[in-house]
Amino acid sequence: MISVRRRGAARLAAAVLASGLVAAGAMVTAGTAAADDVPPSRGGATATLGGLKTFDKAIIHDNGKDQQVGAGLFEMSVDNGGSIQTYCIDLHNPTQNKAKYEEKSWAETSLANNPDAGKINWILQNSYPQVNDLDALAKKAGAGALTEKTAAAGTQVAIWRFSDNAKVDAADPQAEKLADYLEKNAQNLQEPKASLSLDPPAVSGKAGERLGPVKVHTNADSVTLTPGTESAGSGVKLVDKSGKTITSAADGGEVYFDVPEGVADGSATLTAQAATKVPVGRAFASATKSQTQILAGSSESTVSATATANWAKKGAVPAVSAEKDCAKGGVDITATNKGDEAFTFELLDQKYTVEAGQSKTVTAPVKEDQSYKFTITGPNGFEKTFSGVLDCKTSSSGGSSDTPSSQPSPASAGGSTGGDTSGGDLAETGSSSNTPMIAGIAVALVVVGGGAVFLVRKKKAPAGE
Repeated sequence: MISVRRRGAARLAAAVLASGLVAAGAMVTAGTAAADDVPPSRGGATATLGGLKTFDKAIIHDNGKDQQVGAGLFEMSVDNGGSIQTYCIDLHNPTQNKAKYEEKSWAETSLANNPDAGKINWILQNSYPQVNDLDALAKKAGAGALTEKTAAAGTQVAIWRFSDNAKVDAADPQAEKLADYLEKNAQNLQEPKASLSLDPPAVSGKAGERLGPVKVHTNADSVTLTPGTESAGSGVKLVDKSGKTITSAADGGEVYFDVPEGVADGSATLTAQAATKVPVGRAFASATKSQTQILAGSSESTVSATATANWAKKGAVPAVSAEKDCAKGGVDITATNKGDEAFTFELLDQKYTVEAGQSKTVTAPVKEDQSYKFTITGPNGFEKTFSGVLDCKTSSSGGSSDTPSSQPSPASAGGSTGGDTSGGDLAETGSSSNTPMIAGIAVALVVVGGGAVFLVRKKKAPAGE
């Protein structure tokens, strides 16, 4: 795949450094955030990037220059068991060594603003590795013999034409015929559903009530439900609508937190887990600045999701969740209040009030490639922190006309750009000689808090209230 553009990388480094300066100033008053402040995934598979494994060559035509790159399939190891294969849908962004990825909806990635996202899904369903009869695939494409490497390269080239609007050709003539066939015949397909999600991921209410429901969405036959360790001390149980204790649920099942009357104000969690194949076409994004991927194949893998419940005897009882919204260019903060008093919080110098029994969603604008951190506090020690990096655009969608670097790229997740054409790894898309500089800046930012930090606090009550 392709090296990241030099000037694009320089701008990214400058943007990260600027964000770090903002962070440094914010952290003077905010204090250092603990790593466990980051909330768990909203649901699905989480995996670690393993590198570009099955690939051939492609040629990027950009700003009057040509760049030979590696194009094909990445492999990732899924947490707690399993593996997945992915193609890149974020051509000019860097890959980070051993980056952690989470399964995401299209709305949380650059596919949110891409009218051809469904065509990428069609390509995945109708090419390698989903179609592993390479003779039949070559015949459909009007190509000669295809190997796994050239089939992967042709498929990646076709995807780049839709994901990044790239001018790119496969170096191998048969792979190029496959790419042209896939591009010409692609049709818009719907986004596949999540392997596992819980909706909503946060609920609230009063002690003595069943809090929920939390609805299970999954392609697995069933999921295992496990209450958090804090439930044992409080007596909170996971139950169905009738109040019966449950330890598993199927797709569409509803789960409630049964909170005993008289229990002290507090909170509890549940974890849903299943073994299933993640649906082809699901997007995978990293919490770091590492190129977005899309699923091409999956072994049976472990997927999980979490939900939280918050309760109190009186006053405001908030439940808060957050989700990237690439269509709006920000992060949606959703606050629900099941208490008997209004819940008021501040977001970027604006005050928002959620009346008792109501819900409100506010979009916090975040600049592209910028780190964010939002902390929301409430009564009885309630606190939720959400952090990440907004990565909603590809370089082409951002309108850059920089030329890809022709310099050799370091192996960010395996591989080098040496002249070996016998099958040794080539550099991944977006890796470049600028990557160490960006990584060094990123490490420095970790020391000062990393990225621009926004604090969201519940409005303090006036003295005497």
